Amino acid sequence: MRLCAFALAISSTVALVHSVSAQERTFGGYLCKQLCDLHAAGYEWARVRGIVDKRLCPYGMSPSFQEGCIAFIQNPSRDPDEDDQGNTVGVSVLPPGDK
Repeated sequence: MRLCAFALAISSTVALVHSVSAQERTFGGYLCKQLCDLHAAGYEWARVRGIVDKRLCPYGMSPSFQEGCIAFIQNPSRDPDEDDQGNTVGVSVLPPGDK
């Protein structure tokens, strides 16, 4: 009985740690740290160069830029000027109730 309660407590804690707040922005499924502009730049970089292999995405420059490059490979037809929530890239978004 205690083992089941312990396992449930651990799984609940893990779920909370890995859940993404509704306030957080994503681009191509990747969490943006701020305005998603580095993700969009990586996406555009890959689009211009016709990148089709994620091994060709620059590594070490910026994780966000690299994720944007990979986002292009995964979905080359998305709008690079919007995050996954439909907000304009490069523009701050106020949390609900702060308008």
